[in-house]
Amino acid sequence: MIDHSEVQESSENENVVQSHEHNHAGHSMPDHAGHNHTTMDHSADPHAGHSMTDHAGHEQLFRRKFWVSLLLSIPVLWFSDGFKALLGISLPGFPGDRWIGAFFALVVFIFGGLPFLQMAIPELKNRKPGMMTLISLAITVAFVYSLAMLFVPGGMDFFWELVTLIDIMLLGHWIEMRSIRQASGALNALAKLLPDTAERVVAAGSSEVVAVSQLHADDVLLIRPGATIPADGVVVEGDSSVNEAMISGESKAVDKAIGSTVIGGSINGDGSLRVRVTATGDETALAGIMRLVAQAQQSKSKTQILADKAAGWLFYIALSTALLTAVVWTILTGFNLSVIERVATVLVIACPHALGLAIPLVVANTTAMGAKNGIIVRDRLALEKLRSVDTILFDKTGTLTEGRLGVVAYQTASGQDQEAALALAAAVEGDSEHSIAKAFHNKSLDLKQEPPKATNFSAIKGRGVVATINEAKYMVGGPSLLEMLAIQLPETLAAFEKAASAKGQSVVHLVAVDEQGKQGKTVASFALSDVIRPESKQAIQELKELSIKTAMITGDSEAVAKAVAEELGIDTYFAQVLPENKDAMVAQLQGKGDVVAMVGDGINDAPALTRADVGIAIGSGTDVAVESSGIILVKSNPLDVVKSLRLSKLSYRKMIQNLIWAVGYNVIALPLAAGVLAPFKILLSPAAGAVLMSLSTIIVAINSQLMRRSTI
Repeated sequence: MIDHSEVQESSENENVVQSHEHNHAGHSMPDHAGHNHTTMDHSADPHAGHSMTDHAGHEQLFRRKFWVSLLLSIPVLWFSDGFKALLGISLPGFPGDRWIGAFFALVVFIFGGLPFLQMAIPELKNRKPGMMTLISLAITVAFVYSLAMLFVPGGMDFFWELVTLIDIMLLGHWIEMRSIRQASGALNALAKLLPDTAERVVAAGSSEVVAVSQLHADDVLLIRPGATIPADGVVVEGDSSVNEAMISGESKAVDKAIGSTVIGGSINGDGSLRVRVTATGDETALAGIMRLVAQAQQSKSKTQILADKAAGWLFYIALSTALLTAVVWTILTGFNLSVIERVATVLVIACPHALGLAIPLVVANTTAMGAKNGIIVRDRLALEKLRSVDTILFDKTGTLTEGRLGVVAYQTASGQDQEAALALAAAVEGDSEHSIAKAFHNKSLDLKQEPPKATNFSAIKGRGVVATINEAKYMVGGPSLLEMLAIQLPETLAAFEKAASAKGQSVVHLVAVDEQGKQGKTVASFALSDVIRPESKQAIQELKELSIKTAMITGDSEAVAKAVAEELGIDTYFAQVLPENKDAMVAQLQGKGDVVAMVGDGINDAPALTRADVGIAIGSGTDVAVESSGIILVKSNPLDVVKSLRLSKLSYRKMIQNLIWAVGYNVIALPLAAGVLAPFKILLSPAAGAVLMSLSTIIVAINSQLMRRSTI
């Protein structure tokens, strides 16, 4: 990990970097329009404790330093005998021209190199040498050695290697700041989603424009067509569709009607809505997502920790290699200028800036890709572990199903139109608040039906409901209604009821009755159960294609669990499990040697989510802040579990690729610089080392950016 502590640009006396950590520890939440987005608690990360950096400002700073230093490097190269010898050219010179190159090298060292020296101070104070210490060691040795060579007749200086090394370091930082700024833009974009003002409904149906910071729970807001919703709430009037893509990643607009929840930051469609506020400021889903993104940036994975340690190890390896080089070459050739040059070369090229970029750039892009797809990585260790999971255990209700009663099948008596029968049942249930009535209403909406108008609605206690439609009376109810009317189901409906009951589904009937309500004839039967999400079957199928075993846990009956498991193709299911016993089912799977990820709603599933190797909370709204899960899916979409798996594999693959490139530079460069191939007349010069280092850095940066072209 690279820790940029307070650095000042000496020539301008301005802050260069203030506590920028490449793992983004300590980000404070952006404040927008008076919203108090919580500043993160730095105590969670021992490396944290610093303020959020201005990546855009640092990008501009390092870009300016790079171009100025590159321009100042031209005279150094022009007057460098070593550089001209490398190119095989001869340029005119004059007595004392070496001092011109030395002067410009000094300017580059101060202007471009001094920030790295200052950023190394905290590493040395903490006795944890890392990337900044390595960079500082390289440029300091190159500068001091070259300065000394000015006073040694025939001595070969490293001035041109020094300035190119600084140029490359600045270029690497510029690339890194640009990448991190682009990745962190997802977090800043979230902060800008909420508008500055809201239109609050007041007495007599009029409205007033107020600052969003002045909103309170239970305020009613007027959301005009095309307006951004300023706070979380519930629709109390109106119908519309709302674009929630910026929060959930779902491109399709979501229909909203009375009783629907809306999320602050989403955009209203063509309809007008009145929304009762349920959450503002830090309590909104948007604020919760921002906190989780910041926590993800603070957390560390095993790969990040490995890279941090590698930087420290490399410092000691570089010193050891330099010492060994000095001893061996002195024994073989005696102590002379070539020995000093060889030692200096080892120290100069032992600086793989790519190692500092290898993990942070991947992490930044992973966080941004996850947020864009509605996946909040709260704990990077959980995401890294997810790639090793071989069993995924789903909670049924609210995860594989929608957690609401729905009409899942229906059958009419001979000669009756099914959709017409459904419209009649929805009309009869129209004035009821029962969950069965909502099931019929939602089914009608799905089919884009307009149920006929019903009058004289009344409830029959314990039996069902009755209403008049087009001067005909209809009743809707269960078996007790048929018992009251002494009706026997026709053969087709009796078979339908038997099959539905075997699946644990409830069955209600639409009955046409006489004016007195004493006699009737069954028109249709409807099976109701918890509605399976349309994406669930595809999610299970895709997990099977990835060789992942699936399991389901539910408190429902054996019949219901079996029916859902068979319909979705789930391998194992646990039925009639109490919430407090769900974690025992996780332990049971783990006892078989399985690596288990638990997917639940994060409320009564908390113990199981904690017990699992990876906890995944599913659901939107304030449930996004579930503390027991490492990964949170903003949308209630099981397919995002598959996306999370792919993101985990992609992220880990890119990290390993980057580490191979970064470490590979040292595996090749250090032995060559030390002279192991000297008997074959192969010695690595600082110039060649700088080329290898820059190539490694650029490859790592490009490889990290290529993540964005991948689909998950």
